[in-house]
This record gives sequence, structure tokens and C-alpha cells, in this order.
Amino acid sequence: MKENKRFTQCLLYSLFAVSFLWCIKSAQILFHWDLSWMGVHPHEPFGLIGIITAPLVHGSLEHLFNNTLPLIIMSTVLAFGYPKAFWRVLGLIWLVSGLGVWLFAREANHIGASGIAHGLFFFILVASIFRRDKSSVAIMMIVFLLYGGMTMTILPREEHISFEYHFFGAVAGFIAALIWRNRDPKPVIKPYAWELKPDDDPIIGDDWQVSEEFENLVEQDKQSQPIDIKYH
Repeated sequence: MKENKRFTQCLLYSLFAVSFLWCIKSAQILFHWDLSWMGVHPHEPFGLIGIITAPLVHGSLEHLFNNTLPLIIMSTVLAFGYPKAFWRVLGLIWLVSGLGVWLFAREANHIGASGIAHGLFFFILVASIFRRDKSSVAIMMIVFLLYGGMTMTILPREEHISFEYHFFGAVAGFIAALIWRNRDPKPVIKPYAWELKPDDDPIIGDDWQVSEEFENLVEQDKQSQPIDIKYH
């Protein structure tokens, strides 16, 4: 019950965070805001602000919609499976992916949270490879089954898609896994019944066993008794 409650909390936090992205997009459409300045503009000093703000804005409703479910699912399972490492991992992915785009990406306006999603995916993947405990592997299998295609979208495909954000998000997730994969302790493995060492069989008909110490005392007492010599 406690684990179910914690998972629900992680899900609600993820839903709240992603709903904030939808609020920004809705306000942009409603008030005709030009938020292009919030993107990462490589090599431009004013583009440095995009390292912080670019994941908050999206070019279209379709762009945001495509990022919504991956962000909800992966942030939820990451917060649930790696609660102590979560904020560190998210912060490193956010900063390193944006900085990598600013330093090495094509001259364009790079926006969207897909770099964050790729970073979360690669953290979950790499951390499970190193940890190899049931919990991390189970999380990885769920995420890989749903979004295993992210291993290919770090490569250039379409000109209007910022594969650089995907790539550096993946790099950041890999680095985060190397640093914080063991920050959350592995779950305790409960032994199976046949692995437990059975106690000595009790004496049939008795509820107790004679201890070895008691037997030693009896033996010593016998040896200390005087010898009764009888003459005939």
C-alpha cells in the first residue's frame, strides 16, 4: 500500500510538470507570444538562456503532444525507482543537453523537451545495465518496450528535428548513470524457503532440546563425584 501511494505521488508530480508545459503552449497560442528567444541559439551569447528555457517551449501542438507521454512515463518511473538520484539526474540532463547543443549544434533555434526525454531514457537504460537488480531491470524493460526507438533518434533523420538535443540528452543520461546509478540502494533480496538453513530437528515428544553447555556441566559433575569403594 505504501509503494502504491508513493507511485501515485510520483505520477501526480509528473502530470503537474507536464501540464505546466501545456499552459505555456496555450498561453503562447492565446496571446500570440513570440517565444523564439527562449530557444538555444548555438554560439550566440543571448542563446545561453535557452539552456534553461528551451525545454519549456515547443514549436507546435504536435511537437508537445509527442513529448507529453514519454515525459510523464519516464519521469514517473525514474522518480519512483530512483528517488534519491532523481533531481540530480534531471538537473544534469537539463544543463548538459542544452550546453552541448549551444556548443556543437547547427545554427538554428533549438527548442523542446525531447532532449530531456532522451536523457531520462538513457539513464534508465544504462543504470539498469550496471545495477542488474530486479527493480532497475523491470523499469528498464517497461521503458525500452515503449520507447526503445530512442536509441535511433539520436542520429540525424529529418532536417527540422534537433537530433543534437536528442544526442546530448542521451550523453547526459549516460553520464548521470555513471555517477548516480548506485545512489539509491538496491532492494533487499529475500531468500527462498529452500535457501534457509533449517534448525536441528527437535526431540520428538519434547518442546525443548538439551543444550551442549548443559551436557558439559552434567559430564563435569559426574567426573567430580567421589568413588564409592565397597569391600567384600
